[in-house]
Amino acid sequence: MTIILNATLSFFAALVLHELGHYFAARLCGVPIKQAGFGWGPKVVGVKIGRVNWQVRLLPVGAYVQMDIRALQRRPLLQQLLVLGAGIGVNLVLCVLTWGSLFGAFNLALAIGNLIPVYQLDGWKSAMVICRKLFGRPSPLNEWILTLGGGAIGLAVLARAFLNI
Repeated sequence: MTIILNATLSFFAALVLHELGHYFAARLCGVPIKQAGFGWGPKVVGVKIGRVNWQVRLLPVGAYVQMDIRALQRRPLLQQLLVLGAGIGVNLVLCVLTWGSLFGAFNLALAIGNLIPVYQLDGWKSAMVICRKLFGRPSPLNEWILTLGGGAIGLAVLARAFLNI
């Protein structure tokens, strides 16, 4: 029972700290935060602090930060990448600081998982920002190729991890 509680709390803490990395990086770069929350599913409780609507959701798995995407897109490329990569950075630092623990393993897994360019993960969002900067505009064909390619990479990683192929 202790290992299940430890795993649950470690995973949840790693997710929350990942999202707080995005939150503080966005604040540092002047990107407004609309909403931040803990968990998934229906809202259990919410409170507005300043301009941020903080929420706790029913299922205690996950965390999120919803920022003003248009404001983020107006920031210089390096600031956009800082905001998008801050969660991964937090997970890597926490992994090093807690190396050898279950919490460290979850942080490493979150960092590596978010680097893969799978749809809506940090690696995909960063790749989209770079792609749009390279082409000077959104390019639907290139973005579809990136999305499908990232999905293929994600499936290959999962197949390798779980099927040992």
